[in-house]
Amino acid sequence: MRAIVQDRYGGPEQLRLAEVETPVPGAGEVLIRVRAAALNAYDWHFMRGDPYVMRTSMGLTRPGRRIRGRDVAGEVADVGPGVTEFAKGDEVFTDPGHAQGAFAEFVCVPQELVAPKPANLSFAQAAALPLAAGTALVCLREAGLRSGQRILINGASGGVGTFAVQIAKAFGAEVTAVCSTRNLALAGELGADHVIDYTTGDFPKPPIAYDVVLDLVGNHRLRELLGLLEPGGTLVLSGGGVSTGGSLIGPMPLIFSGMLLARFLRRRRLVVPTPVASRALLDELRRLTESGQVTPAIDRTFPLAEAPAALRYLETEHARAKVVLTV
Repeated sequence: MRAIVQDRYGGPEQLRLAEVETPVPGAGEVLIRVRAAALNAYDWHFMRGDPYVMRTSMGLTRPGRRIRGRDVAGEVADVGPGVTEFAKGDEVFTDPGHAQGAFAEFVCVPQELVAPKPANLSFAQAAALPLAAGTALVCLREAGLRSGQRILINGASGGVGTFAVQIAKAFGAEVTAVCSTRNLALAGELGADHVIDYTTGDFPKPPIAYDVVLDLVGNHRLRELLGLLEPGGTLVLSGGGVSTGGSLIGPMPLIFSGMLLARFLRRRRLVVPTPVASRALLDELRRLTESGQVTPAIDRTFPLAEAPAALRYLETEHARAKVVLTV
């Protein structure tokens, strides 16, 4: 099969299209013919091996896995022994987790991490869902967001943010989206009740306080973010900040500080969710999309062979919403 492979850490120039062995499904596994695969910040962190501390689990001197990519939508091409839920030709979507391997024509995934593709979505739209929408859903659940509450989403035009706006509205919340000037219209189209243009200096000094603040950027101090909350409110950190590359622990200090500070807060709550791929999460995302409450927003699509250009675009062009490879 054709796949995008990587033998050294580095930038998009380290990615190349190559012929590799087509995987064979083992017991309990589903072989998926990839029709679309979404890009995430996760992918370029693994591509660069940055921050360096990540290499302790993914390969000290070179990537332990040659093929990047987590989010997949496609058709079942074959099933391994013991698979009873899926058959050849079924349209599915999945997040195989740390197994990766989505930037290829085929990928093997455990059946418990595979779900039927939402009937009303294209393959590209379905591929955009798992990691980003799953992260948004887990964050809002752990925040305890309820109908009638006010939530502010910092980073509302990104991959996770565009889903967070829509899911928060599905929960019945009043949503304030923080983004740049060029993305104000997008935030409104997604359902945000209010938008704040951070380039004007209006953030982090909005006129009201919020029940929940979801920070997906990490570009402000914890004190500033906590100051946006009502007493009893919840700050959710996801994403860990902005890394400029070539660092030991990169953007993680904000997350580490938040986890430490959370133990001492009394009048407010701070949570750092850790989304885990699961069939139940995929099923809930399918319900939200098939009901019309959530629609994936896609910035650009690239063919598989142009994966290096797609990763470069994601890294350097401040991509909004999702970037997807089509196969």
